[in-house]
Amino acid sequence: MNPPDMDDFTRELESPSEAHVTEGRDTDALDELAPEKTRSDLEWERLLGAIVARCETAVGKDAALALEPPPRDELPRRLAEVQEAIATDDRAEPLPIAAVADAREAWSRAAHGGVLAPTELRSIAQVLSAARTLRRFLHARREALPHLFATCSTDPALDRVEDAISSAFDSEHGGQLADHASPRLRELRAEHAAARGRMVSRIEELIRRYSHILSDTYWTEREGRYVLPLRSDAHERFPGIVHASSASGATLFVEPRVLVPLGNRLKMLEGDVRREEEAVYAQLTGRVVEAITSVGGAIEAIGYADLLSAIVRLSRDLRLRFPDVLHVREGEGFVADLRDMRHPLLALEALEHKRPVVPSDIRVASGHALIVSGPNAGGKTVALKALGLAALMLRHGLPVAAQEGSRLGLVEVVLTDVGDDQSLQKSLSTFSAHVVNLARILEGARPGALVLLDELAGGTDPREGEALAAAVLDSLCRRGAAVVATTHYEGLKALAIAGPDAEGTRATSRDAPGGPRFLNASVGFDPATLSPTFKLALGVPGASSALAVARRYGVPSLVIERAERFLGGEQRSFEETLHKMNQERRALELARSAAEEEAEKARLLRKQLETELENLRQRDRRVLEKETDALFQSVRRAREDLRAAQARLRARKIEPEELRETERAVDSVARKLALGGELSDLLDKPAAPRGERVEPESTINKGARVWVPRLRAEAEVVSVQGDGQLRVAAGSLKLTVGRDEVRLVAPEANRAAPRGKGPRLRTSHGSAVQRPDREALPTFAGADSLPAIQTADNTCDLRGLRVDDAWPMLESFLDRALNEGQRVAFVVHGHGTGALREKIREELKRSRYVERFRAGQLNEGGEGVTVVWLA
Repeated sequence: MNPPDMDDFTRELESPSEAHVTEGRDTDALDELAPEKTRSDLEWERLLGAIVARCETAVGKDAALALEPPPRDELPRRLAEVQEAIATDDRAEPLPIAAVADAREAWSRAAHGGVLAPTELRSIAQVLSAARTLRRFLHARREALPHLFATCSTDPALDRVEDAISSAFDSEHGGQLADHASPRLRELRAEHAAARGRMVSRIEELIRRYSHILSDTYWTEREGRYVLPLRSDAHERFPGIVHASSASGATLFVEPRVLVPLGNRLKMLEGDVRREEEAVYAQLTGRVVEAITSVGGAIEAIGYADLLSAIVRLSRDLRLRFPDVLHVREGEGFVADLRDMRHPLLALEALEHKRPVVPSDIRVASGHALIVSGPNAGGKTVALKALGLAALMLRHGLPVAAQEGSRLGLVEVVLTDVGDDQSLQKSLSTFSAHVVNLARILEGARPGALVLLDELAGGTDPREGEALAAAVLDSLCRRGAAVVATTHYEGLKALAIAGPDAEGTRATSRDAPGGPRFLNASVGFDPATLSPTFKLALGVPGASSALAVARRYGVPSLVIERAERFLGGEQRSFEETLHKMNQERRALELARSAAEEEAEKARLLRKQLETELENLRQRDRRVLEKETDALFQSVRRAREDLRAAQARLRARKIEPEELRETERAVDSVARKLALGGELSDLLDKPAAPRGERVEPESTINKGARVWVPRLRAEAEVVSVQGDGQLRVAAGSLKLTVGRDEVRLVAPEANRAAPRGKGPRLRTSHGSAVQRPDREALPTFAGADSLPAIQTADNTCDLRGLRVDDAWPMLESFLDRALNEGQRVAFVVHGHGTGALREKIREELKRSRYVERFRAGQLNEGGEGVTVVWLA
């Protein structure tokens, strides 16, 4: 086998140690975004470790450890891939990734010409099977997951490689090579089994024969030869070859001489079997080598999909969200506006210990500095690190620990000075170490940089440190960096309040675009409990409360009182001012909390009222259904009276008196159904034609609702034709009408009443609902000689319609008439040229609704009418 020249690809897939992972990273890109000092300060490796812990495969774990920030132009694709993975997980369809063997060493051996061992071949097959499952999953969802489909799909030709390897091994017998892996192997194994059977049969015969000189009645193997346990004092009476002895020397393990030829044959067959198995392994390895590039791609796809799945699990555990990404062009600055920001590592610890994490809002932009003050152990450094981690996470394509609606730009570099870097070996004190870091940060500051400074210029003379801190902040802002600094210096807090620049004059809008250059923020402190609230408040400086913290941690009261006397008047005044501001802020927070609580109560009350309203509607609907059923029962009884009269007419010859009696029965039922009859309390008076008359100059647009008297129903205009005709649709029925044949229905009418063509029923509560047309009176058509009774309900007027429009309308009318129990219908088509009449009668011959039909009699309209008996 001569594998292709793939040294670069091989190096990427070799099973890496920790050193290899470090070497595999694009350290230049990573260091440019977050130098080693920044990664250490923000504990970036701990966050990667949380992703590693959620990976299923070794490849995925290494991909997580070596996670790199993609170039800015490739970041949208990474973000889209992670968002698609989260979206499919939210739909309860997670990426199908399970633990599989690490096949990178096997891939590397195959790529360099080695023959793979059985375990290596099975690991390759396992990865290819997982890749097939992933490819089919993504292919079925390629429209919803286009980026994942493009990134993680693999070569379908690998399915044949996986099938060949999997079919060659027997999963039911420990994954050993199956007999059917090759015809020669099957033959050799069968021959070996037969030879061994003969050997076992012969040796058991010898056990029975020489049992009196054997130490025990069993046989075993020594160095691949079949031996018996013979007493050491009887070896001269047993012909054979001694291969070993027991520890005590009382037993000798002897190969019977008669079995030597059989043993030799078995050894030869075992060699033949091994050689054939090696040939099969070489053949299967060749299949892998033929698709070596695709196999490597499958390994990478499984690893990357596993990494995405781990990110999804971390996102679900920590409730991470994607902010609105501000795609500012490189070098134009950085903006962060995070709502309910949390430190992800604290959130991890809280997840394990079931403790809440206090969220905070934070805002900062390039050219501006946020000065965070407040008591020690109050959460200042936590907020600092949380912001830095959020910026790095987004640049790596990860969601952040903040609420939806947050905004975050793409940072170009994160520079930090957090913690104490003093070093005896480098002769650096705490302050000198900070100064070294500040010099490095000033050198790297530029638009798009995020600078995080903890206890800026601390550890030296307070006055000089305060002046140095002010100068550093001013310089960083002028260089276009976004800065967040924690401090206890009163001068820096006052700087953000007064807003002077480095020379002591007030900053202009040119110096601070978009607002003041410096902005205060503070972590809260509860004077009642003498403990911090860990909540970051923007726009308000915080008191250090050093004496209160000291009292909380057990410093004697006498010492605290002396310390208060040592404080200068100006210092006490400033602290009192800050204390008053914090009290006012706390009062505002309580007021806002109360307002939010009232708003929530109002929302719940509104929901309760909506539920009660829906219950009332349901009750009205049940009453309406009951009264509607009563109406239908009355109509049904009336129709039964008519059918009884009709049956009497059919049963015997009609006498004039009986005909008059029948007419009186029809009149009686008609009076019941007519307005003012017994059912009038459930029916509205017939409404006048709905809507407004269409004026010649008025415009009717597509989608308008119109009343069609011919249909006695509302219809929707589907098109306006050039000759002024309208194409309207009422349900499945479509026809063309003139503008003068319709009335325009106002939108308010549409909303006030449901669409339909029947009368309206009234409930006892006064509500109304649309119902179908009243049941039509059945006509008496026992024979053609009997006059059929024509009413408005059993008459369909087709005059003026085109041939193509007439039959659909008539077919719908016949269907409705049949459902209403009518026996006869009158079709008015007029005389005209006769084309409409012939078309109608031709269709009636084929209609499943029609039993028979005839032309109208003279008193019925003659040839202009067709009388139809329904089936």
